[in-house]
Amino acid sequence: MKNIRRIQIVLLLLSVVVVVPVWANFLAGEDAYLREDYDRALEEWRPLAKRGNVEAQNMLGYMYRYGQGVTQDFDQARHWYRLAADQGHARAQNNLGAIYRQGLGVPQDYIEALRWFRRSAEQGNGGAQNHLGLMYFEGEGIAKDEIQAYKWAYLSAEQGVEPAVLAVQFLEQELRPEQIQEAKRLAKEWTPKGEEVTL
Repeated sequence: MKNIRRIQIVLLLLSVVVVVPVWANFLAGEDAYLREDYDRALEEWRPLAKRGNVEAQNMLGYMYRYGQGVTQDFDQARHWYRLAADQGHARAQNNLGAIYRQGLGVPQDYIEALRWFRRSAEQGNGGAQNHLGLMYFEGEGIAKDEIQAYKWAYLSAEQGVEPAVLAVQFLEQELRPEQIQEAKRLAKEWTPKGEEVTL
């Protein structure tokens, strides 16, 4: 029993030794990115992304999507977003949903966009909640449902997402009071599923 405990402690210490440098590399990349030193950010993030770091994968996707330090490449953006999204990363799922909704480098696919937005929104991501509300309002990939549109926009607006704040104001002019009341009830009853667990 003593040996098992000793092995557990050694493994814990090794994980700390590995995690601290990885996190430091990510932060160095973030610092470079904020200074708009995209070459340095890529230098820090690319090795992390290749080793499966979801934050670095998401940021590489972002840089390829917007052509920051690299030639704009929607296929590469989708690749890196997908790697992180498959690991349950909510922001990457939202970003991947936007790729499909807007048809960036792929045929426009509302069903695929909806799938990624929903996974992200269910984790509590405000951006994805806003997108999901918009898709319900427009009937993109799903039956039009103004109550669900308001619910998701309301949840997003509660997090301060500006387009959602505007969407709620707009919907309050469009919906009947009983629809708004029902949507708010659904929003108040909703709880995030929490982070996705991947094996």
